[in-house]
Amino acid sequence: MEVSLRSFAACSLLVMMLFIVGARAVITKDEIQQSSVGDAMQLQSLNNSTMADRSIDEAEARNEQALQDPEMVASMVDVSIRNSTERRKLGFFSCGTGNPIDDCWRCDPNWQRHRKRLADCAIGFGRNAIGGRDGRYYVVTDPNDDDPVNPRAGTLRHAVIQDRPLWIVFKRDMVITLKQELLMNSFKTIDARGVNVHIANGACLTIQFITNVIIHGLHIHDCKPTGNAMVRSSPSHYGWRTMADGDGISIFGSSHIWIDHNSLSNCADGLVDAIMGSTAITISNNYFTHHNEVMLLGHSDSYTRDKIMQVTIAYNHFGEGLIQRMPRCRHGYFHVVNNDYTHWEMYAIGGSADPTINSQGNRYLAPVNPFAKEVTHRVDGNGVWSHWNWRSEGDLMLNGAFFTASGAGAAASYARASSLGAKSSSMVGSITSGAGALRCRRGLQFPNNFAFYNSIFSLCPSHLMILDKCKIYMRRYTILTRGSFAQPQPAPARIIQHLWNRCGSVFHYIHSVSSNSSTIIVVLVLLPPYIFSFWFMGTERILFLSLLPIKPDA
Repeated sequence: MEVSLRSFAACSLLVMMLFIVGARAVITKDEIQQSSVGDAMQLQSLNNSTMADRSIDEAEARNEQALQDPEMVASMVDVSIRNSTERRKLGFFSCGTGNPIDDCWRCDPNWQRHRKRLADCAIGFGRNAIGGRDGRYYVVTDPNDDDPVNPRAGTLRHAVIQDRPLWIVFKRDMVITLKQELLMNSFKTIDARGVNVHIANGACLTIQFITNVIIHGLHIHDCKPTGNAMVRSSPSHYGWRTMADGDGISIFGSSHIWIDHNSLSNCADGLVDAIMGSTAITISNNYFTHHNEVMLLGHSDSYTRDKIMQVTIAYNHFGEGLIQRMPRCRHGYFHVVNNDYTHWEMYAIGGSADPTINSQGNRYLAPVNPFAKEVTHRVDGNGVWSHWNWRSEGDLMLNGAFFTASGAGAAASYARASSLGAKSSSMVGSITSGAGALRCRRGLQFPNNFAFYNSIFSLCPSHLMILDKCKIYMRRYTILTRGSFAQPQPAPARIIQHLWNRCGSVFHYIHSVSSNSSTIIVVLVLLPPYIFSFWFMGTERILFLSLLPIKPDA
């Protein structure tokens, strides 16, 4: 449709008025009922729920009870998504991204007031992980880790060892360098939404013989081997720890674990390892980069108790600098669904000891190396791998990638390795576009005046998006041909070009861009053949307006 100059000017003026008002919106008060440090210092030990001093047999007995009927899980997930969609009636607007986890909580413009609703958003085998939902908030105010045996109140270590359920949040951005493993206790959520928290350059997280843990929103990198030291695991117990491998997150004999929206890279051993009978685990929306052996699921070929293991790996982005083990599986049942594999040097998915691997709706982009095109890799000295149940269903193979299937091929063989309905592989780019730790900020608000927005839509033949990493309002999806700009543009325009290229042919799900530790909010009005954009620094001022021509590819 050809837009007249007068209509375009009127549309532009209205949009400018709208977002000048939006830019001056106040930052809402953070409504979390935060526990003071004084309260934290008064936390008393109840019966110790840490299982570190219990036998492996006791832990595994509990983990065996965590096994779920996958058909019931899938049915319950579908019902949950439908119900949450009904509850989130947003009138004329929709924030549906196709990612059921994100759609469950990011559609709420006041998510920071309702943090614990995140516990209702898990999917897959770890969907029953409630973390600290039923407990109080604990605010981490101190990034130090001076004494692993007697941690100070207000530190992350002091929070995670408590016997009671806790929902752990952070007062500000911080880098935490742990002297020894962070031994967690049951029923804990680490929630770093709204701040920038790095666990780096020291020990990292250990989830050992416990249950119900949620880890969300952390940057975990440069983890190092530590140990041969005393470390506290609860208010009433500390003990000697031998050398740890230097994993980013180590899950040992634990169940009901959800690892979501973290950025992990460059650790001494694995980024996420789950062994020794761990089960009921979901690893979702994470961004993995710059690492060799990314993920190990299963202790050893001889440790047959890992046959109970069920792990969902969904909506993750396996990115630059990765070599192998995404994941490497043993014995159990593994649902690999709707992940984006953009880099590997040796292989993506490997295994031994007869694991069942159900790969559905993933996007596999093979490397240039002609000898590394195969997605799969089997370690089998006995030549029986052809009987292992490995299948690829609805996966998108790019640049010569191929998946070597094996086993009977019957759908019934994969019942215990099915945990949710896979979406089309064509949606993987948009589903995983927010993978990793989110850069959302608490209380970032725009006017919630849908009538005013609708008046803009009625006058403008356009698709308006208000975008930040935690709240997305859209009228409808916009499908355009991938384009390029005719002339060199200033730096922000190059950012738009980068986002355009990153999203491929689907120009939506664009989020806030960080520049010099500040958040730039990008507001786009698409008026083909132009992109009319506003750029805001925080909520205070407009950086500039731009009108950019789109030159479609020939």
